[in-house]
Amino acid sequence: MRTAILLVFIACSLQAQNSTTPGQFHVEHPTLLNLGFEWAIDGDANRNSTVEVRFREAGTSEWRPALPLLRIGGERVYREQYQMSYTVPDGFAGSILNLEPGTSYECEFTLKDPDGVSGAAVERVTVATRAEPQPYAGGRVLHVYPADHEGPKQEPNFIGLKHAYYGPGRGDWTSVRTMRAQPGDTILMHAGLYRPERYNYVDPLSAPFTGTISLSSKGTAEKPITIKAAGDGEVIFDGGGNSRLFEVMASEHHIFDGLTFRNTEVALFAGEKDVLGAKSLTVRNSRFEDVGVGVWTENAGSSDFLITDNIFLGREDQMRVIGWNQAGSRAAGIYPSHQLRSFFAVKVYGPGHVIAHNAIAYFHDGICISTYGPPEQDLDRQASSIDIYGNDIHLSNDDFIESDGGVHNIRLFQNRGVSAAHNGYSAQPMFGGPVYFYRNLLYHVGNGSAFKLSAIPAGILVYQNTLIGEQTAGGPYSNAHWRNNLFLGKDTPNRGVMTWGNATENYSSDYNGYRPNRGVTQQYTWTAPAPGETAYERKPGDRRSFATLAELREATGQERHGVEVDFDIFEDLAPPEIAKRHHVYHAMDLNFRLKAGSKAVDAGLVLPTINDDFSGSAPDLGALELNRPAPHYGPRWVTWTPFYR
Repeated sequence: MRTAILLVFIACSLQAQNSTTPGQFHVEHPTLLNLGFEWAIDGDANRNSTVEVRFREAGTSEWRPALPLLRIGGERVYREQYQMSYTVPDGFAGSILNLEPGTSYECEFTLKDPDGVSGAAVERVTVATRAEPQPYAGGRVLHVYPADHEGPKQEPNFIGLKHAYYGPGRGDWTSVRTMRAQPGDTILMHAGLYRPERYNYVDPLSAPFTGTISLSSKGTAEKPITIKAAGDGEVIFDGGGNSRLFEVMASEHHIFDGLTFRNTEVALFAGEKDVLGAKSLTVRNSRFEDVGVGVWTENAGSSDFLITDNIFLGREDQMRVIGWNQAGSRAAGIYPSHQLRSFFAVKVYGPGHVIAHNAIAYFHDGICISTYGPPEQDLDRQASSIDIYGNDIHLSNDDFIESDGGVHNIRLFQNRGVSAAHNGYSAQPMFGGPVYFYRNLLYHVGNGSAFKLSAIPAGILVYQNTLIGEQTAGGPYSNAHWRNNLFLGKDTPNRGVMTWGNATENYSSDYNGYRPNRGVTQQYTWTAPAPGETAYERKPGDRRSFATLAELREATGQERHGVEVDFDIFEDLAPPEIAKRHHVYHAMDLNFRLKAGSKAVDAGLVLPTINDDFSGSAPDLGALELNRPAPHYGPRWVTWTPFYR
């Protein structure tokens, strides 16, 4: 009798541990195209609960399915040399993708668990995507002219931006702000060169000694403060080689539109960690040249930036791909390690940022999330709900895009990266995820991996990418899932085409296409722990290598629908030449389109909200669907490549 009672008690205890209790449901900052969600839970020790998602535009009747939320929790994210350790809280996170800007959606989430759900199993919310900020039509219009302007002026007019923004002041009087810009103001910058005479005590542009223009007024969502080109010629802000051209970390709801920033280390500094960060900063249709950094914030309070349709040109070598290494060593054959003359075009932290349709070249990294470290407890001060898409990135001396430091719902999609020294798209680390990598193109990574997944990132969804290069970064990482990708090896000596580095039992890989490297026997390297164990610190037997996809499938159960392909799946695309490690390739010369009838066509899995518009009997593999228009990469006002040849 006692034994029976004990068994019943144990069964009830296990049932309680395995059943799911829903907790806080959190709606992240909306972006223009996507919505992100987090749902905390308790229980589900056997990790078999799921969350189904459907949505519809508000006011309509037809529901559409979305990707399910990703089950997260328990994954370790650590880096011992920095004494960083973080365990992902239990819950779900995920996005509804590819929506319309400025539109309300009804969203429904249904939690299911075979072991039972204790509490409300359904969450319903109505959330609107953001609309792109616009100048306020009913505000003041202030006209700004350079100091050497000759000819008529429109009223009211001012000499230099700070005169219009704060009122008159030179020398000590630059800090006396008598007529601060008001919400809804539009400041029209007329054509000319605005270069502070920073060693002039009475600098006419009111930026003595530092040459930095600090802007700290507060607009509103309805009435932003807009600083834009008047349309009568190029407006150039020249830093004269100074440290920071603009400092805007105390600002809110500012729009910079149609301007040129040049000759400075940091063009727009928007947030210092643990100090202050800007909110709702928009920078669009502008040009950055001869800069060390374009737009930069490290502050968790920075939120809802829109950095779109800009050209960023750094100072790195334009004629060869050269990586970095420790001082005094050679990272790239006959070439020494590159000097850090241009760090990155854009780096952000905080929620809700959109970095889209920019052309970026000649930087160490293209676009980055601040590595930052373990996230803060406040969900609205985490690097979550960030979109990076439509960017055209050329010649990076490290990586194209780094999502490093992201927390939840980081979305990198429809980007094109050509010619990088070390890696393509990076997540080192990711604090739970998901990070979505989908429909990205990559060509020629000289010395690294298509995806850099190190520092134990957790929560990685890799869908529908075309990658001309090997996946060699073997983690460890956790909770990674791969679908509908093309990995084409370029015959790099002694290197296989694909490496998986799973640290936990939560992983999957299927419906991918691989082009093995000729002359290599170990094409596929698989790491996964034994049941009930982890592989954060690898043990003998955790890693196995296979010569063929069939051998991998037989041993692991993965890639049941995977295929091996070659470059004949494309209309006209050849791999980079291995002997030309430092060669610079250009996107205009590359055709990533699939050939009709090839093995990559109709070989994929349906992924709701990602490939719903497929043609044929099933989605194709890779970033570009046959008979569908390719995305526009880079600024939408540019029809030609802004990069030199």
